[in-house]
Amino acid sequence: MKENPMFTLVIGNKNYSSWSLRPWLVLKMLDEPFNEQLIPLDRPDTKSRLLAVSPAGKVPVLFDGKVRVWDSLAICEYLAECFPAARLWPEDSAERALARAVAAEMHSGFTALRQHLPMDIVARHEDFVVPEAAAADIRRIVEMWEELLHRHQDNGPFLFGHFTIADAMYAPVVTRFVSYGVELPPRSEIYADHILELPAMQQWYDDAEAEMAAAGG
Repeated sequence: MKENPMFTLVIGNKNYSSWSLRPWLVLKMLDEPFNEQLIPLDRPDTKSRLLAVSPAGKVPVLFDGKVRVWDSLAICEYLAECFPAARLWPEDSAERALARAVAAEMHSGFTALRQHLPMDIVARHEDFVVPEAAAADIRRIVEMWEELLHRHQDNGPFLFGHFTIADAMYAPVVTRFVSYGVELPPRSEIYADHILELPAMQQWYDDAEAEMAAAGG
């Protein structure tokens, strides 16, 4: 471990900030030391603190010396360039294009899922009825997972065999499926369980639970 980590990642509440989880998970999977700065998202000074670190006034933000990168996917892309040996994108150009398309679809789509099933790590919504618009998003995600997992099943347990940015983009979706009791077909369920069992995800869950306990939630 370096005494002075190269990176600083500014994130929001671990219980709620799905966008923060994505680059945080990538850094953890890289086993790369970094400073973590959390800005609570529900305080009177939240907006001013966010604007002090990001022109967009949002989290996450990555600092690498004088370099500042905001937006989850842009941060992940930057890390992929910093650590090419980690293969955060597949090496094959066609597979890499597919992985980027899968990640971009999550980045820009599934608005109904975001609206009706917001990330809430500690919550368990029993008998939750998924609205049809969100159900359509879920069907699309599961269809995508099933196809990718089948296609790369001989290369490892992740969407493209080994861990990639695509897995980081869908990790918050896995937490949503747990919180809202979404049932998955066997292959997708095994994938979701694998993501949840990652030590980094276990740490995120533990931190989220501690965060909510401290807040009295």
